[in-house]
This record gives sequence, C-alpha cells and structure tokens, in this order.
Amino acid sequence: MTPSVLISGAGVAGTTAAYFLARSGWRVTVVERAAGVRSSGNPVDVRGPALPVARAMGVLPALREHATHADAMRVVDAAGRTIARLPMQASPDAVEIPRADLAAVLFAAARDHADFRYDDAVTALEPDETGVGVTFDRAAPQRFDLVVGADGLHSAVRRLAFAPEREVVSHLGVWVATLPLGGPSDDPRDVLMYNEPGRMVSVHPARGNALAALIFRGAAVPGMDHRDTAAHRRFVAAAYAGAGWRTPQLLERLETAELYFDAVSRVHLPAWTRGRVTLVGDAASCVSLFGDGSSLAMAGAHTLATALSGAPSDLGAALRRYEAEHRTRTDPKVRHAGRSAALIVPRSRLALAARNTAARLLTRR
Repeated sequence: MTPSVLISGAGVAGTTAAYFLARSGWRVTVVERAAGVRSSGNPVDVRGPALPVARAMGVLPALREHATHADAMRVVDAAGRTIARLPMQASPDAVEIPRADLAAVLFAAARDHADFRYDDAVTALEPDETGVGVTFDRAAPQRFDLVVGADGLHSAVRRLAFAPEREVVSHLGVWVATLPLGGPSDDPRDVLMYNEPGRMVSVHPARGNALAALIFRGAAVPGMDHRDTAAHRRFVAAAYAGAGWRTPQLLERLETAELYFDAVSRVHLPAWTRGRVTLVGDAASCVSLFGDGSSLAMAGAHTLATALSGAPSDLGAALRRYEAEHRTRTDPKVRHAGRSAALIVPRSRLALAARNTAARLLTRR
C-alpha cells in the first residue's frame, strides 16, 4: 500500500520535500495557509548543499534565469559615499534569487507530483502508532501515515505536536523588515548598505524592482502578533526615527508597501520528530542572517526524503537518520547567529568603525 504524507507549508522546504517524497513512492498532500504561491521577493541564496538538490530536481537553469543582478555589496555613509565594496558570493556556483521566484520554480517542479491545497491550514493532530488524524480549517478530516511540518518559524504543526512557540522559540535581539520599492535601484549591480549603531538599511537591485531591508536591534515584544502588519509598520517606523541616508523616503514607502516583518529567532528542540510527526526547514531550526535559510531548507527536505525512501517500513529509524545528518549543517548556523548579527548590525559606534575598517581592508585585497 502506498504510504501517505501530509506536508504543512508550500514554501521552500515543503515543495522540495513534496518533489522528492513523491518520486520515492509516497502519496503527497501539501496544505498551505496562503491563497497561492508565496509572493515575498526577499533575495535568498541557493548555494552549498542546496546546489546538488537543485540539480537533482532539474531546476538549476531556471534558478539562474531568475537570479538577481547583484554583483557586490557596497557599504556607504550617510552622504552615500562608498566606504567599502565586497563581492556578493564566495562561490561562483551560488545563485541569489528573489524568494518569490525560488518558490515558483520549486512549485513548478513539484506541482504534478503532489496534491497542493491552498487557503487551508492544519488545526488539530491526533497521532497514534499507525498514523496521524488531521483536522483542517476548511477541508474534511483525513488520515496520513506521516505529517511533516514545513510551515516556518511560526509552525502550527510544531505548536500542535511539540510545544507552544514561547517555549521553543527565542528572540535573538534582531528584527527584520523588507519591502519592495516599486522601481529600479539607482545602482543596478550593487547592494547598498548603510549602518548606524544598532540599525541597518539596505537597498537591493533584485531584478529591476528594488527591495529595501531594515534590520535593527531590539528586545522581544511580548504579545507581538506576527500577522499584525499595522503594528509592524508602527514598530519599524519608531525604530528608525531620525535615521539618516535614504531612511526618510523608505519610511514613507513603508506606510503602503507590502511588508515582510519578523524577529530573527532560534528554534531549540531536543528532537525534530515526535512519533509520526516531523519538522523541516525553519520549523525545525533557525535561519541564518546571511541567507542560508533557503539553502538549508532545500538540503534538509532532500535529506528527509532520502532517509524515508531508504527505510519506508521503519519510520523511526529513517527520521532519526534524517535529523542526525541535517543537524550537522544547522547546528553551526545556530552557534554563529550572534557573529552574523555583529557584522550586519554592529551594536555601537566602536563596533561599527571596526567592521568598516575590516571591510576596507577586504576591499583592498
């Protein structure tokens, strides 16, 4: 009998897992809360362990076709003068791509292999020794042999099967907001980055429709709803009051533009699997500030599918093998999260001066 799997989340991890699980003999259903393929255009990287996954899916040419045009990151001062210019990618094989395009390419590869159900969500799980009963917000209840939570940092599957979010997710003291600027950047090849102590502003050329990112330090806010966009706009505007460079114009755009906003957080779970429910991607582990989250999500989804294809009759052993292998990739990112934040958003003027000095030296080399 063909084993069945429900994947909650049609993002990077979910679509990648759907593709490989279906090809290894699973009957795959994917449920996604959003009404369609996700639209966030934030640039992400496909590199390292994600590149062989993309090759195996046959999507690498499509990813390169949709790649951004950014060649370098240019650090600027308040007057827009260049402090340093650094190459974007250490590896020539890496691909930087708007997240919306990555999601669309992965969905195109997986859509004929799985049943995708949009505008719905998991609301209850009833696991037992032989499967998991699933209740949905809209569809009729259904039973599956396995449930995979690929539904991001604020995972409903993790909350239902493991623990409340407040017990397993910790704020790392940094917030991220991104928004499209509705037109091309002044510099079509460079990402422009401006810093003040504790806050950063960048403009990315993307693929002709520039994107702004505002990354800043700040304590956790109890009760902050990750879906309350109006509150997010107010919070970001307050954090950037009085900031220089292009910030005033960006804050005007902030009032009406589509906004992505969230905390940089660490997910800490002793295990990613509980019975016949497992987690992958951001639901299981934290995201790197340097864009490795999507690459790790693809690699983790492929590792999960490979483990399950090798031992379909022993789910427990397969899921333990998946976690043991993929934690070797994610654990170093967790340990180095603070170092990444120090480079992107230095806390003090002294730390900012030291970062800029190091950037100048790298530019000269």
